[in-house]
Amino acid sequence: MPKSKKSSPTKARLISSRTVYRGPVFWVTTDNVQEPGGVRARRDVVHHTGSVVVLAVDDSRSTPRVLLERQYRHAANDFLWEIPAGRIDAGEKPLPAARRELLEETGYTAAHWRRIFNFYASPGFVAETMSVYLATGLRPGPAQPEDDEVIYKRMVPLPTAVRMVLRGTIRDAKTISSILWLDHQRGR
Repeated sequence: MPKSKKSSPTKARLISSRTVYRGPVFWVTTDNVQEPGGVRARRDVVHHTGSVVVLAVDDSRSTPRVLLERQYRHAANDFLWEIPAGRIDAGEKPLPAARRELLEETGYTAAHWRRIFNFYASPGFVAETMSVYLATGLRPGPAQPEDDEVIYKRMVPLPTAVRMVLRGTIRDAKTISSILWLDHQRGR
């Protein structure tokens, strides 16, 4: 497809911004903007320091296994299957944060790390980005969860994890996208 000669669209112009909530994990601003199409609008935005996601894979067998966690999530009012993840602390770089989260939540460490993709969790109103890391060469050890974390972990063969996604057993977006990415890579 030939490229258009038009220049890329301009971003919104921020007219004013005011912090309306500040908590320990995120803050919210009410922004008045002029959108690229010229419309003026109010946009409430949830800001976050960013998160890391760890796709921890035991690739020592012919069928890879994915490390899944099951924990209670208040916003979902349910227990969810997820891959390890957590926020990036102030001043922390993403890779050290990913290593820390894997160790804290599961006790595992990994010999090999690679960032595989980055995405917005819900870009309509949340500014949080998530960086997904593939962790291989896993070694088990004792978990070091935070006081409010009760996490059950399980190694799941990749085909089983894909079925869990397709059947709706896994309902967490970061986990769904990461498992499907891995399945796609293995199918090449």
